[in-house]
Amino acid sequence: MRKQTYNSESIKEFLKKYKIATISELKTILGTSVKMTVIRKLKELSYYTSYSHRGKYYTLDEIANFDIEGLWQFEPALFSKHGTLLETSKIFINNSEAGLSALELEKLLHIEVKESVLNLYRKKNVDRLKISGKYIYFSVDPKIKKRQILFRKDQDAKSILQPDGLQSDLLAHELRAAILLFYTMLDEKQRRIYTGLESLKIGYGGDKQIANLFNIDPHTVAKGRSELLTKDFIQGRIRKKGGGRIFTEKKSPKS
Repeated sequence: MRKQTYNSESIKEFLKKYKIATISELKTILGTSVKMTVIRKLKELSYYTSYSHRGKYYTLDEIANFDIEGLWQFEPALFSKHGTLLETSKIFINNSEAGLSALELEKLLHIEVKESVLNLYRKKNVDRLKISGKYIYFSVDPKIKKRQILFRKDQDAKSILQPDGLQSDLLAHELRAAILLFYTMLDEKQRRIYTGLESLKIGYGGDKQIANLFNIDPHTVAKGRSELLTKDFIQGRIRKKGGGRIFTEKKSPKS
């Protein structure tokens, strides 16, 4: 009896037309009931399985239109040039500037990742730290991890004055009220230096934002920032030495 032969070109033509397919559909195209037969034919082509739907969908490299992040979605299926959800999550965490929380990663991959990142952490493929009350996942490479942690802490410092959408309006109001109260307790020089510090945390455009927050001149903020960077201030003094009215010796009238 002649052995049945299968042609991978039939899979290729089908996927060119429909973009994605399931194993069941590809079995029908090949005329087989054996999954491994489909897999062997797929291996003759450059193919991807979806990182969503537990790898249910298949496509070809020449069909997938990956974006700059290496992701592509067609109808319900999500594909990554990095491979599985585990491998994609690991690469996104390693390449992130400040590490990623599970929620941040979900927003990037458009799929729930909690179990995936936990598995990566348990297998020591990524590291994690609890920062500001939430777990952040970092690279296991010491140099990358150190840089990511520094960026994350810097982001958290900025968020005090720029609460993000995940924080409630009430929390944002309370934070600002506390900052303004603290500001009123400072003397003239301390206020200037403090506003300069907060401007540095924000970066570009910080002078204007801080000036609006405290209802002061942006030049005052800029001056405080400059003094802080150049250390052009003396502890315990409000004015620089030599500031104020020039002292003149009081002379007694000549007799």
